[in-house]
Amino acid sequence: MGEWSQFRPGDKAPNDGEYMEMGENAFHMGINDPTIITLKKGETFPDTSNHNRKWKRKY
Repeated sequence: MGEWSQFRPGDKAPNDGEYMEMGENAFHMGINDPTIITLKKGETFPDTSNHNRKWKRKY
């Protein structure tokens, strides 16, 4: 079983790393200047700037 790839505010980070905010449909609607955060495993994701957005691990 793999880990989730999209996270909502309040979810816990599965691993240390950088996560970036993505649009509700990132394939069609990218964000020009996405918010990038650094979290440690177990930390809680903060609120996004728009309720339709989610967090995704930055690779």
